[in-house]
Amino acid sequence: MLEEGLLKPSPLRHYLIASDFDQTLSFNDSGEVLAELLGVRAFKEKVTGLASSHLVQQGAELAYLIRHDPEFRGVRREHLIEAGRRAHLRHGIAALMEFLQQGITGCRFSFAVVSAAPREIAVSALSGIVPPEHIHGTEFDYDPTSGEVRAITRVPAGYGKVAVLEELEERLGVTANRTVYVGDGSSDVHVMLHVNSRDGFTIAVSENRQLARIARSTVLSDNAFGIVVPLLEQVLAWPVSEIRALFELRGLTLEGWERARMDRVKIDEAGPPAHVTPLRSSQAVG
Repeated sequence: MLEEGLLKPSPLRHYLIASDFDQTLSFNDSGEVLAELLGVRAFKEKVTGLASSHLVQQGAELAYLIRHDPEFRGVRREHLIEAGRRAHLRHGIAALMEFLQQGITGCRFSFAVVSAAPREIAVSALSGIVPPEHIHGTEFDYDPTSGEVRAITRVPAGYGKVAVLEELEERLGVTANRTVYVGDGSSDVHVMLHVNSRDGFTIAVSENRQLARIARSTVLSDNAFGIVVPLLEQVLAWPVSEIRALFELRGLTLEGWERARMDRVKIDEAGPPAHVTPLRSSQAVG
């Protein structure tokens, strides 16, 4: 028996929360925003054609077009940065980042964006909200003279997303069963299957039928903070009363919550948040 005073506190459970960018943290697709900026028409038709040809992995269509399509060949870094400024982000991303950074009793969280969208677009769109070093997207090599894209150096699409997740887990010391991945479409199927196979947790934020069959939970909300609902309820086993209390402490109201495998969540900003202190759940599990 250990002498009194020699007992060590249990280490914090460390979770990696990884999220796609396009239509997960944003409402629109990076490619559509960039195409509009460049005056390129029929972007969706171009993507559909690439998808049906199976020439590139799902999610990597924009990277391919930027490198090979004549209408996109003049793309420079500044175009991608401007496209990011024009992206329409979901509400509540800043509140979500604050919550994850603060953590809760017994748990801490690391957040990362893992997306096939050009990194410059995601970094520009999330400026002041998510640190650039936490954003992993498609990376390009630029011609030093013209400034145009001359090569693709990395594309986190398909297995590329899996590779980034595994690198993050190793770097952060997070076990595979404490990885949570959030995505919206068919390009997230591969990484979600990988996360599920290692007892991690997956959240879909769209009604994509293919994804809904794979994701452990589906959250439909215009507010990015909505993913906290299944994170607390299904991953950390918080009771409903404590989840509602946490939202209220942050000046948020769960107006509609259809509790099923698919969570429909509507959040209203009720006013200035009260002083926030970490809530303790006696039912949290690892």
